[in-house]
Amino acid sequence: MRGVWNTIPLPPHFLRVAPFDFRPGLPDASLFPHRTWRRVVARALRSREMAAGVYENPAGNWDLRAAIARHIGVSRSVSGSPDDVLVTNGTQQALDIIARVLLDPGDVVAVEKPGYLPPKQLFRALGARVIGVPVDSEGLVVEALPAEARVVYVTPSHQFPLGVAMSLSRRRALLAWAERHNAVVVEDDYDSEFRFGGRPLEPLQTIDSTGRVVYVGTFSKTLLPALRLAFMVVPPSLREAAHKAKYVTDWHTATIAQSALAQFIDEGTFARHIRRVGRSYGERHEMLTSEIKRNFGDYLDLVPSSTGLHVAAYARRASVDDIDAIASRAFDLGVVIRSFPLEGEPRAGVMLGYGAIETARIAEGLGRLRRCFDERMSRRAKAA
Repeated sequence: MRGVWNTIPLPPHFLRVAPFDFRPGLPDASLFPHRTWRRVVARALRSREMAAGVYENPAGNWDLRAAIARHIGVSRSVSGSPDDVLVTNGTQQALDIIARVLLDPGDVVAVEKPGYLPPKQLFRALGARVIGVPVDSEGLVVEALPAEARVVYVTPSHQFPLGVAMSLSRRRALLAWAERHNAVVVEDDYDSEFRFGGRPLEPLQTIDSTGRVVYVGTFSKTLLPALRLAFMVVPPSLREAAHKAKYVTDWHTATIAQSALAQFIDEGTFARHIRRVGRSYGERHEMLTSEIKRNFGDYLDLVPSSTGLHVAAYARRASVDDIDAIASRAFDLGVVIRSFPLEGEPRAGVMLGYGAIETARIAEGLGRLRRCFDERMSRRAKAA
């Protein structure tokens, strides 16, 4: 067995169910339109693809690819034809395909620091050298990119975990850098469907004029992670290789789910669902941020964010060990949160999601979390 697998832990935190669930990246399963989904699945079971009983195109169901292209063209200004869309089993598979197409062992991938851990683990597992690049209030610091990077992985619409949006000037600088260094930019737009203020910035893919950007989107945040449906929009130069990589990876994504989602989008149900859940998430975002500002000012510095399903905060005095202890104690009280270390710094951070927690539970959950901060920091002060 290759030694890299000893360095990658499985994610046990998804098993940590609690009444006050502030984990980031989870949608509210109770808001999922189960009845409508059962109807489109039943129709998909009677479709011509199921009747034929054959393997699907590796790139995905044509109707779904066309529906995705239309939807993201309207909702996100992403340009691309159905031929440019490739359906995948989640974002992680999309990144796996990109890596298989572009990277040889030892090639450099630049990622955000701090950033989303699973892509880093994936790139390392495939033999790439992963180099972290700092993030500031405008997003990835382009000047700090390693010149030898073949791929740059970014979350520009809602940086994970900090939540900042990459400025337009920084986006243009990143694309210019990629053109100069013959690199590909992977734009992971994982939850920008939910915006609660401010004018959305154009995706990197939209302002890319030279075919340097691979755009990745997912339905895990808008619908359910259990569906394992995502997509990527690839430039024409990479299209054939991406289709082949998908083919040798798993041949194709489940046919029934693809057919059902195509109907779900085409009949307008998906857009209505986004609007409906967006209102709920907007209320939760407002309540959560207001409560943190009002009741955690001595412990946390909230990072401004108006997008997605989580907010982040820097710990003012608490160390990484403190935050880990607070998170453990909070779980005993029925509260689940996620911490993150600020790589290369002694400070720690906290992520608080509002997708999976009911609005009515936010105040009590944060009250319990506040008690955990008080207990830990008081105990530390006495020991000093």
